[in-house]
Amino acid sequence: MLENAHITSAHPRILDVKNLSTSFDVAGKQLKAVDNVSFHLNQGEVLGIVGESGSGKSITLRSIIGLSRRYGEVTGEVNWQGENLVAMLERDLRKVRGKDIAMIFQEPMSSLNPLLTVGLQIGENLVEHTSLDKPGRRRRSIELLEMVGIPDAENRLNDYPHQFSGGMRQRVMIAIALASNPKLLLADEPTTALDVTIQKQILKLILDLSKDLGMAVILVTHDLGVAAQTCDRLAVMYGGKLVETGATREVLRAPKHRYTMGLLQSVPENIEPRTPLFSLPGTPPSLMNLPLGCAFAPRCAHSVADCAEKKPPLIGEQHQVACFNPTNSGEATKGVA
Repeated sequence: MLENAHITSAHPRILDVKNLSTSFDVAGKQLKAVDNVSFHLNQGEVLGIVGESGSGKSITLRSIIGLSRRYGEVTGEVNWQGENLVAMLERDLRKVRGKDIAMIFQEPMSSLNPLLTVGLQIGENLVEHTSLDKPGRRRRSIELLEMVGIPDAENRLNDYPHQFSGGMRQRVMIAIALASNPKLLLADEPTTALDVTIQKQILKLILDLSKDLGMAVILVTHDLGVAAQTCDRLAVMYGGKLVETGATREVLRAPKHRYTMGLLQSVPENIEPRTPLFSLPGTPPSLMNLPLGCAFAPRCAHSVADCAEKKPPLIGEQHQVACFNPTNSGEATKGVA
């Protein structure tokens, strides 16, 4: 199992997201992919955002650094070092994006330019965000490839993305992201399509770099096992909203939201052979037709009258939940923590 450092409130807060919303215009109708999401992040902390596909996880990351506003409308606040990134002009945001806040995208083969060598792609970040000269950029590029575990780094600078395996391409993406020593790394499902062994290597690499560099990380994943092994805190998303947040161990061992409990019960653990696996009934809601009340109500066997009519607020202190009929401590659940 991977080990992540315990982050306490003594660490300074570096990111404060308040009422972040992202909408897209489709056929004249505003579709809200992220709906009034609020959370914070401390220095050196690893925050996991989990949920099914379509819950708004990746759009949330893109909205933080302004990538979503190219195609939609982003409102709310993303407070970073005393400035609201949502209100920042694009030319000023470019100075933050890639330098102070870097991002690893989900699929490295489509994120890397197939026509440029790996060395040139790392160099683009260094040209934009550092004052290094050409020899300095080359030395830094070799250093970065060595840092992420790519052998024979000097010679591999001239290779193209297709000459690397999937795990090595993901390491190249991490090297590009780390080029200018960011204070925050946004990792959008960095282990997708990788085998289990490579997954563990990539996650360990990210955690080790976070610890060594004092870098905060927001990790998007749909894998609760990954989240349990890597994250200090969890934020569970559904239908574009946060439905539960808290310390990872507490959320996984004593989930309060029925959706979180369903995700945990979907993880196979100590079951007999040929036993039917649990799955949440129904499918995630379409943004074209979101329920009036709680988005999870149509799939929930424990919904009450308010669930169909009102959107539950996210309430609580350290462990928050948005549910009119939360679970109680006596209800059985299977955990992965």
